[in-house]
Amino acid sequence: MHELSVVSGLVESVLEFVEARGIKKLATVRLQVGELAQLEEEQLRFCYTAMIEQTPIQGSTLDIEKIPAEVSCAHCSYQGSPKYWDGALAGERVPTLQCPTCGHVAQAVRGHECAIKSIQYVA
Repeated sequence: MHELSVVSGLVESVLEFVEARGIKKLATVRLQVGELAQLEEEQLRFCYTAMIEQTPIQGSTLDIEKIPAEVSCAHCSYQGSPKYWDGALAGERVPTLQCPTCGHVAQAVRGHECAIKSIQYVA
């Protein structure tokens, strides 16, 4: 469960942001999470809620913006959505790095992000 370590770093960064600016009340943290990052949204939210208890950012919410995966194939010049394994994990579609056109290995162009997009607070 690497969601815990991701959220730990996220909370640390947000606390530093809040402290440096003297923010009294944090409303929402918007996190961009790429489809290829393999992070479970429910686990991210659970970890966030647990980690912010009894901190200056308690009561804030974590808003997750999902970034779709995109791959590029050097073999056939394909660029677009990756090939998916359907039903591989409890009915979830799993993105792969296989070109859906020619089957060769493709490079991830987008979808591996995990970054804070914005922080909303009350001044």
